[in-house]
Formats: sequence, structure tokens, C-alpha cells
Amino acid sequence: MRLFNLKVNGQEYRVEAPADITLLELLREYLGLTGTKEGCGKGECGACTVLLDGQAVNSCLIPAAKAEGAEVLTIEGLAAPDGKLDPIQEAFITEGAVQCGFCTPGMILSAKVLLDSNPHPDREAIKVALAGNLCRCTGYAKIITAVEKAAAVIAGAKKGPS
Repeated sequence: MRLFNLKVNGQEYRVEAPADITLLELLREYLGLTGTKEGCGKGECGACTVLLDGQAVNSCLIPAAKAEGAEVLTIEGLAAPDGKLDPIQEAFITEGAVQCGFCTPGMILSAKVLLDSNPHPDREAIKVALAGNLCRCTGYAKIITAVEKAAAVIAGAKKGPS
């Protein structure tokens, strides 16, 4: 067993867990943050995507020890403290980009990384950014449209009122 000191979704945690645990296991089993999903366990499906210091990573491949001293953001931490959903989350809902929801947290966090670095992506850039995330339900068209909508909403919010 080992004591882990982590900052997840802006909150500090001290957790005792097996030394060889993955970040995914620590988030789900020890912190109760079950929005991050285990799909393949091999880093190929993107269901376990979280942000580690602002970069999308497959948490099933990351040793929890590697997250010490870093900022971890999961889907639970994306909404505002008052519960207002992030524009990306809202767009996924309004555009019907959610079916079973299993891949959705990883898709949304991957989209966040894209929009943080490229606020006006074209469809090809969106496809590239989401390439590490697999969805078996939607066919991706609504997901891409949702990311386009979120980009427009975020761009509008940055301009402020007219």
C-alpha cells in the first residue's frame, strides 16, 4: 500500500491504495469518480480519458503515482461549481450526441483539449482530436456537430454581449 497525494477536480486528496494502481482504478474505486469508464483497459478506446495537466490521457495506462503533483480533471469536474454544465456538455445533450453515454465523458474531455488549444476547429481537426475515442452507438456525426456547436458557443461567450 502507498499514500497518494492528488489534486482532482480542484480538490486535494490523500488516498491509501496499492502502489501499482492505475489512475483509472484510483479515480473509480477510491475516489468514487465513476464518470471515467474502463472500456478496453489497453488505451485504445478512450472511455477512460481524463485531463492530466490539461492533456488528454488514457487513465487506464497511467500509474496513479504519475498523477501526484499534477492537476487531474475528470468529467465530474467539468461543470461549474454551481452545477451549470460546460458548453461542451450542453452541446452534446442538445445535439443528441449521447446515446448509451459510455464513451461520452472521454469524448467531451478530448473535445475540451481541442477547444482550449483551437477555439475554431474545422471538421477535420475535430475528427483528429476525437480519433482516440471510440463510439459504438452514434456514428460520430452528432458528436462532431456537438463539438462545432460548443466551439461557437464558447467563441460567442468570449466576445461578450453585443
